[in-house]
Amino acid sequence: MPRYELALIVKAMQRPETAALLRRTVETLMERGAVVRGLENLGEKLLPYKISKHNERHTRGGYFLIDFHAAPGIVTGLLDHLERDIDVVRPTVLKNDPEPSNGPCCGPPVASKLQDTV
Repeated sequence: MPRYELALIVKAMQRPETAALLRRTVETLMERGAVVRGLENLGEKLLPYKISKHNERHTRGGYFLIDFHAAPGIVTGLLDHLERDIDVVRPTVLKNDPEPSNGPCCGPPVASKLQDTV
């Protein structure tokens, strides 16, 4: 299963309501077969611009990152579900690529090319 990162901007709420939203979101992921690896709170900040969502205008929001592994087929359904959640201002799913290998990527090193010409 590929690794994904869910970036959430949620409306500014008190701590219990935010915790309930995050619990709902993580439970939704697990019900759909995802394995949640981490949750990171990036804090509440001013939004870069006003966002209108569910007949409300938002100027502040809480930023969260959820790291998870899931089958590619659940991503569109998950985004559709989060778009309908009245507490979520902006959901974004990003695919995390595996760590790059330490092997050569583009041919021999530059130093060996210089030695051949001298």
